[in-house]
Amino acid sequence: MNYGKRGIVQQARALSSGTDKWGKKFSLFGFYIMLALILGVVIIGSSAGIGVFNGIRDNAPDISNIDVTPRGFSTFVYDTDGNQIAKLVSTDSNRIPVTGDMIPELLSKAFVAIEDERFYEHNGIDIQGIIRAAYVGITTRDFSQGASTITQQLLKNSVFSGWTDETFLQSVKRKIQEQYLAVQLEKRMSKEDILLNYMNTINLGQNTLGVQAASLRYFNKPVSDLNLSECAVIAAITQNPSRFNPITHPEKNAERRTKVLNNMLKHKFITQIEYDTALADDVYSRIQNVNQETGGDSTINSYFVDALTNDVIDDLIAAGYNETQAYTLLYSGGLKIYSTQDPDIQRICDSVFQDESNYPEGTKYLLAYELSVQAPDGTVTNHSSEMFQSYFKQQKSSFNMIYDSHESAEAAIEEYKSVVMNEGDEVLGEKITLTPQPQVSITVEEQSTGYIVAMVGGRGQKTASRTLNRATDSYRQPGSTYKVLSTYAPGIDSAGLTLATVFNDAPFAYANGTLVRNWWGSSYRGLNTVRSAIRDSMNVIAVEALTLITPQLGFDYLKNFGFTTLVEKEEINGQIFSDIQQSTALGGLTKGVKNFELNAAYASIANGGVYIKPKLYTKIVDHDGNVILDNTLPESKRVLKETTAFLLTSAMQDVVTSGTGGSVNFGTTAIAGKTGTTSDYNDVWFAGYTNYYTATTWAGYDNNAKMTVSAEKNLAKTMWRKVMEQVHKDLPYSSFSTPSGIVSATVCARSGKQPIAGLCDGTLISEYFEEGTVPTESCDVHYGGTICALDGLPATEQCPFKAQGVFELTPEVPPALQSGFVNYTPGNSAYTTTTNENGETVMVLNQCRHTPEYMQQEGIEGIIQGEWQLLQDAAAAAAAAAGEGAPPEQQAQETVVDQVPENVAAGN
Repeated sequence: MNYGKRGIVQQARALSSGTDKWGKKFSLFGFYIMLALILGVVIIGSSAGIGVFNGIRDNAPDISNIDVTPRGFSTFVYDTDGNQIAKLVSTDSNRIPVTGDMIPELLSKAFVAIEDERFYEHNGIDIQGIIRAAYVGITTRDFSQGASTITQQLLKNSVFSGWTDETFLQSVKRKIQEQYLAVQLEKRMSKEDILLNYMNTINLGQNTLGVQAASLRYFNKPVSDLNLSECAVIAAITQNPSRFNPITHPEKNAERRTKVLNNMLKHKFITQIEYDTALADDVYSRIQNVNQETGGDSTINSYFVDALTNDVIDDLIAAGYNETQAYTLLYSGGLKIYSTQDPDIQRICDSVFQDESNYPEGTKYLLAYELSVQAPDGTVTNHSSEMFQSYFKQQKSSFNMIYDSHESAEAAIEEYKSVVMNEGDEVLGEKITLTPQPQVSITVEEQSTGYIVAMVGGRGQKTASRTLNRATDSYRQPGSTYKVLSTYAPGIDSAGLTLATVFNDAPFAYANGTLVRNWWGSSYRGLNTVRSAIRDSMNVIAVEALTLITPQLGFDYLKNFGFTTLVEKEEINGQIFSDIQQSTALGGLTKGVKNFELNAAYASIANGGVYIKPKLYTKIVDHDGNVILDNTLPESKRVLKETTAFLLTSAMQDVVTSGTGGSVNFGTTAIAGKTGTTSDYNDVWFAGYTNYYTATTWAGYDNNAKMTVSAEKNLAKTMWRKVMEQVHKDLPYSSFSTPSGIVSATVCARSGKQPIAGLCDGTLISEYFEEGTVPTESCDVHYGGTICALDGLPATEQCPFKAQGVFELTPEVPPALQSGFVNYTPGNSAYTTTTNENGETVMVLNQCRHTPEYMQQEGIEGIIQGEWQLLQDAAAAAAAAAGEGAPPEQQAQETVVDQVPENVAAGN
């Protein structure tokens, strides 16, 4: 600074300068304006910020309407012993809520230590945590450090949705609302309840929600049994369930687990000794072992549970829920479903049906194939099983997608791909499914309750839930199992048939002219009772009987037996189809039947004629213990008289002891049942029962291919016996009881009527009858006197071929059947129905052709000579056959049917 005279003068001038004074004044004024502007901006900004904050806060959900209790719970299915057999879950419902007394204190402390160490001190917002997170973010540029309290996390999981995909501004808005609501929630709910709801809500990986589901998933034990090491593992998952998954990333979880334990030790939640013990625990080996033992995340349900879930959904809809509500309730409603499954019987069925040694050698495989190919120009071509089959059918018309091995199927696939793919083509997708054949199914029902106690819907590995269940979903032709249900049950119950009623097994045709064939071939066995027809599964007599009682009556009874697949009249591809027809006697149906419905029909016979709708569960309770579906009471109705049920049972006992079902008889209790085989052996069945259980087995190819070897043809009977023999192993012998209203009487086996002494002595049988149905007419088959050896009718006085003795005559054919017998004329019968002089209908015994008029015709000597020659030729042929040894009577076993009308099952 210049302190000389000149300098002092200059300073004085400067101080007195007007320009400089005004400049300083303006500068100071500008400063004040700037300051005012800044203050204004701050004030306005603060006001705006407060306004925005208040707006966001005011738009937050009303705390009084907020429910932070967990929503979406697993549904559990239990067997009759109370064992859990299935857990049904949707994406956000694998949760099992627990109460506070079930959660170990160490687990609660583990969550507090790692997630919110000042949980018991703050009011819902952790200011210190927010400052810490902000400092770390600014200094390290890592803003992943969370500052959300447990209260905030509970609100985020329970109230706010879609936060995983929100923008920055949306995140800020949610955070503000979260903090506001956290303070409000802490005023309304205790810390203990907040922590409990949090632990019941959080995502803990492997599709588990809440600590109980996680404990069962990772350690296969309830949360109450967790030790400190295991508590730390679960608490370590919370921050990032994928990254800290103890199964897929055990090393990452271990790092986080160590931090949990360190924090617990720091806060003196645990001692040093507890810390050291937990840290040394080889907990991850246990987790891997549990994962292997429990099958990991496999949620493939059994065939029984598949059928059960379908029933439950149907019943929920019937109760008033819509389809979406029913599915949500089933898979997210935390239901408890008490099923009818008997664990011991189901275990037997599973063991038998999974044992490949029980199946015929040389298992075949049905191929299902899909292929997607992309050409170089981007064009995509999809190939189906039908296209695959069409290609190979050009080489072999009988090709049916069945292969003897996986290797042969794979070779065919490579051949197909070489044909349909060009150079440069790329396989976008390929699906190969090889299903073992023949396939099988079984339903076992306790007939006294209607409980389905066991079910298997197929053989081979089950790869998904709700796949094809051949016990409930497949429509298959029932074959001869339908004879009892469609014909003999209604016939005996209300149409006047008895077990002693006789029909003539002789050439008989359907109304369309097609001949009905017996399963053993083209021969016929003449007069047989209904009991014999059931025992030997005689086709011709079954069709005759249904024709007599009318197909309409048979159809009505079948509907009453609970069959839902019957067709009264339906147009299919321009043709009218109906199951009210003669072929229904043999199980020739438009669509077929379901195994469990066929089983239920037989169960009604086993239950004394009372049908009980089969059920898979008894009751369902909701998450709060309220019963929402009560299925305990049986839905029953009488479909047959008790006496009818007994008579059918008696006849079907013969099927097992001396008829077509002899191979199922394991001998430790009384069994009744019926075999069933369709034409060409596409389907084989056995439906049978004891006093304890009714079971029906089916076997066949999924594509309706013909079974050719004996082991395949008898597979249904084989599997029935293997299951039922084990089921009854420890059960006492029980015979079928005779109800009141049943009497026994001796009748002639050839006529089914009262025997004539001296004529019927060799054909007497004792038979059961319902009271009031014992025949009073005398035998009209046996005849004592002279008979014409040529015509087989009583001889006239002029007959040159008279023979003396006791003979069998062909009884009169009922009018309803006359048109069905081939070449029938009234003269074929030994009797003619006529009206006498009193106007009464009477039967007159026919005589042979050799009437006086016949014998007086011109050239009678030559005619008689020719008739003698016919008799001599017949005798010579009989002698020759006797000399060669006539073929022994074929046993009642399953054999290929010669010919039947299309869609008509005609096996035994």
